[in-house]
Amino acid sequence: MAIIAFPILLPFLLIISFLVFRSDRLARWIGPIGSVLLLVLSVYLFVLVRQHEVISLQMGGWEAPFGITLVIDYLSALMLVVSSIITFPIAIYALNFLAGEIKLNRFFVFFYGLTMGMNGSFITGDVFNLFVWFEVMLMSSFVLITLGRTKEQLEGGIKYLALNLVGSMFFLAGVGILYGKTGTLNMAHLAMILTNDNQAILMNTSAVLFFVAFGIKAAIFPLYFWLPASYHTPNITISSLFAGLLTKVGVYTFIRFFTLFFVHDPQFWHQLLLIIAGFTMVAGGMAAAAHYETRRILSYHIISQIGYMIMGLGIFTPLSIAGAIFFTMHNMLAKTNTFLASGMINKARGTFYLKDVGGLYKQSPLIAILFIIPAFALAGFPPISGFFAKFILIKAGVESGNYVITGVAVLTGMLTLYSMLKIWNEAFLKVQPNNQHVNHPVYKPGFAEYFPSLFLGIISILMGIFAFVVFNDTMIAARQLINPSIYIDTVLKGFTP
Repeated sequence: MAIIAFPILLPFLLIISFLVFRSDRLARWIGPIGSVLLLVLSVYLFVLVRQHEVISLQMGGWEAPFGITLVIDYLSALMLVVSSIITFPIAIYALNFLAGEIKLNRFFVFFYGLTMGMNGSFITGDVFNLFVWFEVMLMSSFVLITLGRTKEQLEGGIKYLALNLVGSMFFLAGVGILYGKTGTLNMAHLAMILTNDNQAILMNTSAVLFFVAFGIKAAIFPLYFWLPASYHTPNITISSLFAGLLTKVGVYTFIRFFTLFFVHDPQFWHQLLLIIAGFTMVAGGMAAAAHYETRRILSYHIISQIGYMIMGLGIFTPLSIAGAIFFTMHNMLAKTNTFLASGMINKARGTFYLKDVGGLYKQSPLIAILFIIPAFALAGFPPISGFFAKFILIKAGVESGNYVITGVAVLTGMLTLYSMLKIWNEAFLKVQPNNQHVNHPVYKPGFAEYFPSLFLGIISILMGIFAFVVFNDTMIAARQLINPSIYIDTVLKGFTP
C-alpha cells in the first residue's frame, strides 16, 4: 500500500512548493489547503487500519527486516488523525496571528518540516529511521522557535536545542548498542528476538539510554527544564503548535518501545515509570500554580499532563494503556486550544501577564467561552473529553491496586483546576487594572480568528460526548500493543531468523 508513505510525501511536496514559489500570497492558500489534505489522508488511513488492523509498506521492495519499513497500527493511525486535526486549525490561525516580521512562506516551510518529521516518527517501523525523523523535527522546531530573532527567542532556542541534542546523543548511543546486541533495528524483528531471548535482561543498558532520550523529548521529571524555558518565547502560533505535538511524540515512543520490545524487566520499568509519572505531575502542577504569565502556566501544565500519560504506561494493563492513549489525544487537542485562546487574550490586552489583564468577559464573552472549553477539558469537567480521560486512568489505577499514583493524579487534577480558575478570574472576571495596557484598542475577533479555537473546542466536546466510541478504538490499540503478534506478523510476513 503505497499510500502509507503519503503522510511523509505530502508534507515534503508542500515544502518543495513553498521553496519554489516563495510567495506569501500563495502560502496563504497552500498552507491551509495542505493541512486539509493531510487531515483527509489521515482519516482515510485510519479507515484502512480499521479494516486491516495493521498495514505496512516495505520501501524499495526490500522485505523486512532488511529494508526500510513503514507500518501503521491503531496507535499510529490515532496519532496521525489527532495531529492532523491540530495542524489544520493552526495553519489557519497563523494567517492572523503571526507577527509581521515572520514571513508566511518561511513559516510554512518549517511547519511542514515539523509535520513531516512527526508523521515519519509515527509510522516508521525502524529504530534508526525514528532517530532520523526526530532530527528532522528538531531542526524544524529550532528554526520555528527562533523565527522573529528576538533576544528572548534566541535564548529559549539555545536552551531548547542544547538539551534536545543531549537527548539525541543518548538516542544514537542506544541505537548503536541495540544494533550491536541484536543485529537488527527493525522494531518487529526486535520484538521477535527479545520476546524469545532468555538474555533479554541484558537490554537494560540500551533501555536506559532510550529512557533518558525519550524522557527529554517528552519532558518528564527531572528532564523537563528546557520546555518552560523555551515555549513562552516564540510567536503564540508556534507555541500552540509545539504545545500539542512535540512532547506527545516522545510519549508515543515511550509507549511503542516499552510495549513492543523493552518488555523484559516489567517490575523494574513499570515501577520506575510510575515514580517518574508522579513527580512529573506534581512538579508541573505546582510550578504552574506559582506563575502569572499565561504561556508559562500552560507550559508547566504540559509537563504535569505528561505525567498522566506515563502513569497509564506504568500501570500496564489494557485499560490503563487505553486511558494513556485517550488522555494523550484529549490533551493534544485541549492544550493546543488553551494556547490559541491565550493568543486572543494577548491580542485583546497586549500582554500575557495576568496581573495586567482583566475585564475581558464584558468586552469579549466569545473569547471567554473559547477559553473555558479547553480549560474545563484539562481540569476534567464532564462531559468534555478530559473527564473521561482521567476517569479511565483513575479506574485503571484503582483496579490494579496502584493507589498512591492514583491519589497523586487526583491531587494534580486539583492543581490543574486551580491554575485554570486563576487564568479565568484574572483575565475575564476581575476589573481591568489601571495600567499602561488600558488604552489597548478594543479587540473583537473575526470568524477567521476564532474559528481555530472553536473548531478544537467542538472536537473536545464531541470526543467527550462520543467517549465510548473513542474508548473502543483506544482499547483496540492497547490490546494490539500488549499483544503485538499481529504487528509482528504483518511486518515480517513469515520471516524466520
